[in-house]
Amino acid sequence: MKVVAITSCATGIAHTYMAAEAIMKVCKEKGYECKVEKQGALGIEDKLKTREIKEADLIVFANDVGISKSERFEPYKDKIFQTKPHDVIKDPNIIFSGIE
Repeated sequence: MKVVAITSCATGIAHTYMAAEAIMKVCKEKGYECKVEKQGALGIEDKLKTREIKEADLIVFANDVGISKSERFEPYKDKIFQTKPHDVIKDPNIIFSGIE
């Protein structure tokens, strides 16, 4: 399974990176491919490529604020799981609800 995610929080610092780490860790434990784009105080880091978004089986939005360049995901709305950074930090497995 291929997972891509975007994390962002109101301040763009701690929860953005903590959520990214939680998602990458749970995917690694399950043997899934994973890439996380972080949108924080430093701007967009590890920007997802169009190909990565298209090939993803699951797209995770873990955000408290709007996502920059969200139009990239319009064709793939059916693959998106929406959550909050705090929730994914608390229980990273939440991103797989409904698919496992």
